Amino acid sequence: MPVVTTLHTVLAKPSDAQRRVMRQIIDVSEKVVVMAEKGRELLRAVHGVPSHKIEIIPHGIPDFPFLESRYAKTKFGFEGKTVILTFGLLSPSKGIETVIDAMPGIVRSCPNAVYVVLGATHPNLVRNQGEGYRESLIARVKELGIEGHVVFFNEFVDQPRLLDFISMCDVYVTPYLNEAQMTSGTLAYSFGLGKAVVSTPYWHAKELLAEGRGILVPFGDAQVVGSEIAGLLTDEPRRHAMRKRAYAASRSMTWAQTAEHYLDVFETACSRDVPDISSVPDPIALLSEAAVIPEMRIGHFLSLCDSTGMLQHAVHSVADRSHGYCVDDNARALLFAVTLPKSGDVKLPDILTAQFAAFVQHAWNPDTRRFRNFMSYDRRWLEAQGSEDSHGRTLWALAECARKDFDPSRRRWASTLFKTALPSVEQFSSPRAWAFALLGLNAFCLLEPADKFALGLRKTLAEKLMARFAVNEREDWVWFEDMLAYDNARLCQALIQTGMATHSRPYVDTGLRSLRWLMSIQTAAEGHFRPVGSDSFGNSHLAPAQFDQQPVEAAAAISACLAAFRADDGEEWSAGALSAFAWFQGKNDQGKTLVDPESGSCSDGLHPDRVNENKGAESVLSYLLGLGEIRQFKLAAVTGHIAPLSELLPGAVSAIPPQAPLGNFIAPIPLRESPELIPAPGPGEGGR
Repeated sequence: MPVVTTLHTVLAKPSDAQRRVMRQIIDVSEKVVVMAEKGRELLRAVHGVPSHKIEIIPHGIPDFPFLESRYAKTKFGFEGKTVILTFGLLSPSKGIETVIDAMPGIVRSCPNAVYVVLGATHPNLVRNQGEGYRESLIARVKELGIEGHVVFFNEFVDQPRLLDFISMCDVYVTPYLNEAQMTSGTLAYSFGLGKAVVSTPYWHAKELLAEGRGILVPFGDAQVVGSEIAGLLTDEPRRHAMRKRAYAASRSMTWAQTAEHYLDVFETACSRDVPDISSVPDPIALLSEAAVIPEMRIGHFLSLCDSTGMLQHAVHSVADRSHGYCVDDNARALLFAVTLPKSGDVKLPDILTAQFAAFVQHAWNPDTRRFRNFMSYDRRWLEAQGSEDSHGRTLWALAECARKDFDPSRRRWASTLFKTALPSVEQFSSPRAWAFALLGLNAFCLLEPADKFALGLRKTLAEKLMARFAVNEREDWVWFEDMLAYDNARLCQALIQTGMATHSRPYVDTGLRSLRWLMSIQTAAEGHFRPVGSDSFGNSHLAPAQFDQQPVEAAAAISACLAAFRADDGEEWSAGALSAFAWFQGKNDQGKTLVDPESGSCSDGLHPDRVNENKGAESVLSYLLGLGEIRQFKLAAVTGHIAPLSELLPGAVSAIPPQAPLGNFIAPIPLRESPELIPAPGPGEGGR
């Protein structure tokens, strides 16, 4: 029997026992419902739940007309008063003291103001302490000399009486003291009745009252609370405009709309096929044979960042300012910021994400409808437009930002810029630009599945890759071009993921065939991973050179192999991903590690006689994004969390089962980057 579970609360820091119970609930649930975006974020970050399993259904509200407060005031004897209301079971966490302390200042600005505190004392509080807390609030009112301006209603109320109380208020206030409140029914009700709301910034309030639909005030700050409430009470046009915004925004939250949404969820849960996990290979055995997977460390990454963005290069581990910045690396950095595993012990400062986003925004050139790429250290753009590949890569980062960023405003920004910059791709001729754009389109089409232009362009680009493959494939050359270059595995990855998203078996098959061939020529006779060397880039049908080997190739292979694992669940793919990651750790032609697990730095490449000691942005991001994917893979293996495929591409289990069963592992964090230009060598090194 399919199970749908609604979670009123999701803890950000559960105990081991709480985490274990939550994991069991999630595993038996076909869908889990939360009432706010924060719930989705915590389910993904803390409990590893794929997005396709999560539904957001806002707390329901009565479908109540938009009424003026004076009609209800008469019923309760508050004619001629301006009423501030708080409703709910009384307890110290509700912050009632803050509003009481603010009342003297409010009364000075609005002498007829009354604060109504509606609700019985919390039963647990009564059982343990009696009515001591309520009595302390009453004593505080007397101490401040505002007895005529604060009224307590110590009663439970049914819904009709509650709606009358909310109808009579001019300002509704929720002064809660705990940020970790994901759902507030009283907030939803007052918002749904079109009330001007002043609230502390707990999770639910931050989402509901954004964009001028209410006012957020600091926790426990009576002065600011009083100032904002007084400002609303004395400015009727502003208050009325806020009420209208709230009422209009709440129409999708009525109980009838909530019921329709639940019916859709139930129908989806009942129609989903149960995946067959009997053929899934044992990833724990593979992991036990692999090198130790280190913790995520970002010290070196941070050392390459400044107030402009992320610098391109480094001399050894020291940032090299002489080469400035590029949109390639800042798009990669934005991608890393929004896909960094939140369940680990690393948190990227939000200001950095904002800086990477600002760099991408500034890179957009509306005159050429393209992104610039290179910027000098003194913030001068060195070109009017960058390459097609850098444009495609930036689109990819924007789409993932629009889908995964924790900041709703930044998600909207990313979506808007993605749509603005997308049409330029129609004229592109670079297969890698097509692949990067496809990876972005797969993410974007999950957000806006009805966008006909995006859907059409996704099909067009996939067909272009298929046509290139058909033209260039030979018995000994199973590839899209007549040569190999950088970031080769991205072409395979793009077709595999697009095929899964669009239920197109030919796309998946071509992606798997080309990746199988690529991995065969990227595997040394000794069995370790040997990426295509840059010395052979661009040479027609030339066997790949052994050197120089670059981190971006290993990172691309990790992503592509894990995409193939989700589509084909063959052990060759999980083994391929682990082999590519082991390259970073010394299982390579030199037998030397390229990474420092303590700082998270990564050398720029492997030369015939040494490791390139420079540690630039492209290299560290390749390593960190690859590490993020492998850590997610390990987490899924160790916890036994088997989910229907990828959070990126829900529904793929039932999409293509007849020809090749699809893997059932939780999706790793997608890797999103690739290099393009080979810069001038650093001091004493051969560049990258």
